[in-house]
Amino acid sequence: MLLEDKAPPMRIPFTLLYIALIVAVNYAFTVVPLVELPDGTKWPPVSLLVGFVFVARDFAQREIGHRVLLAMLVGVGISYFMANPFVAAASAAAFLVSELADWAVYTFTKRPFSERVLYSSVLGAPIDSAVFLGGIGILTPVGVIAMTASKLLGALIVWWMVRRREQAA
Repeated sequence: MLLEDKAPPMRIPFTLLYIALIVAVNYAFTVVPLVELPDGTKWPPVSLLVGFVFVARDFAQREIGHRVLLAMLVGVGISYFMANPFVAAASAAAFLVSELADWAVYTFTKRPFSERVLYSSVLGAPIDSAVFLGGIGILTPVGVIAMTASKLLGALIVWWMVRRREQAA
């Protein structure tokens, strides 16, 4: 077989980043303490990083297509063994529901990439927040709003950067 006949190695940096972020965020939820808001609601500051997980999923889907769902399962599986199983189970439930919603929006809306990143995050973030907070037993309306806003901050930063690139092209 000639060297030219070999398929090029698959480049999957965003897929690896996506899996690593899932594991890192789940681990961080077990070691970073909750912050009490003025009304007594508990808010996890790690949620500031979760918005980047949603966006990393969109980039990973550009790399590997629908196999991104397998990458999600790998990340959740590793998390279950590396993080607190209670947190990992709540996170797994939240990821399964919110990431499937995120995947559906990204897959079925035939919009520019930046818009799909934004729309999928706007749908996925509140779902993830409600399911996760419910799973760990601290579900409140203020908690869902605070956690959703935290997640959307990361998504908005990346959306803005991608949109600027699209407009410059």
